[in-house]
Amino acid sequence: MDSSTLLEPHTVVGLPTAPHVISRGEGVRVWDTEGREYVDGVAGLWCVTLGYSEPRLVEAARRQLERLPFYGSFNHRTSDVTVALADDLTSLSPIPMGRVFFGNSGSDANDSAVKFAWFYHCAKGRSHRKKILSHHRGYHGATTAAGSATGLAHIHNGFGIPLPGFLRLHTPDVLSTQANGLSDEEFVDWLIDELELLISEEGPDTIAAFIAEPILGAGGLVIPPDGYYERVQEVLRRHDILFIADEVITGFGRTGSMFGTTEFGLRPDMVTVAKGLSSAYLPISAVLVSGEVCEVLARGSQEIGSFGHGFTYSGHPVAAAVARETLAILRERDIPGRVRAAAPVLTNALDKFLGAPLVRDVRTYGLLGGVEFDAAACGMRPGEPGRELVTAAAEHGVLLRFAGDTVVFAPPLVSTDSDLEEMVDRFAAAYRTFLSAQGVRD
Repeated sequence: MDSSTLLEPHTVVGLPTAPHVISRGEGVRVWDTEGREYVDGVAGLWCVTLGYSEPRLVEAARRQLERLPFYGSFNHRTSDVTVALADDLTSLSPIPMGRVFFGNSGSDANDSAVKFAWFYHCAKGRSHRKKILSHHRGYHGATTAAGSATGLAHIHNGFGIPLPGFLRLHTPDVLSTQANGLSDEEFVDWLIDELELLISEEGPDTIAAFIAEPILGAGGLVIPPDGYYERVQEVLRRHDILFIADEVITGFGRTGSMFGTTEFGLRPDMVTVAKGLSSAYLPISAVLVSGEVCEVLARGSQEIGSFGHGFTYSGHPVAAAVARETLAILRERDIPGRVRAAAPVLTNALDKFLGAPLVRDVRTYGLLGGVEFDAAACGMRPGEPGRELVTAAAEHGVLLRFAGDTVVFAPPLVSTDSDLEEMVDRFAAAYRTFLSAQGVRD
């Protein structure tokens, strides 16, 4: 299929080959235009949590399209289903809630949260507080502010970002060189010392917010060591720096709790969500804003006479209707409970790679899994083993993604035990193909 008219996201422009085109999905499987079947081990892009054929979501969209296909949220006018979804999210929220803001993607949710942090400090007479802290290897989106907060070079290259004032902290990765020779507790001490030093050098009165993922996803499925976020939050509270929890990946059951914020005992001022909010059937995102922050936003907005932020499709009624039905299914079927039950199946299946040739580490949490490879042991540059392995995996009928040298599993949350085992079995066949190509015996 010709793609000469499509400027493909996250793809080198002008590749001479045609893209791989998916044309149909059912359950946890998809088919391409050549009729080949694949088990989707990464739920599209971490997002098709309820699988590709949930009839209740299709019906929710159809009903809303017939009743009110669109009305915008603008100048104190909105739609009934948008208000109802805000109520739903407020009742589910892991933080003491104020209000919900709607967008269209995880990137614009994080952009919005950054702007809200700036507005918050401006309303408190601290307009000089503009700097944003985030992690190396953290991913928060590809728009201008979210891309600046992202700690991955390929998101920045050629675009003139990160913008000034976006500051980076080391990844809380126990396998990083900074952690060499340190216990987890000592490594957390090192990370907190770095945070304290950065705040001191920049000046706490210049920093607006810290944005972080409970589990770093696109940066390599990094699970921070115990106690890390508790210590971070102590520092942030002391300096009145807002905490934005990016739950675009971890929200809505992925970790075994409805929110990673709950799972890891976080107390953020704002939580950003997208992906699983509608099981990706329609684009929608949200920023859950705490009551304390909302009080300041309201006071500042009334003083200024405006709150000039929003999008044409904020709270789009059809997307909102699908999101409401998604949340209903998550509750009725106890999808987080299903994840807790299924997580040991994924863990046990992936643990067979522990100590295997060229494998550096295996880690899982909920229905997230990663197998990290040692690029040097493979005789390759960083990132090359991951790329080759996911290519081989597709040839063996399972779609995965790589994050650096880590092959990531993030299957639909409705995957059965046999689905999970099949995903890993197909990857194991790809791994054997990869070893053979490297001249390594299994």
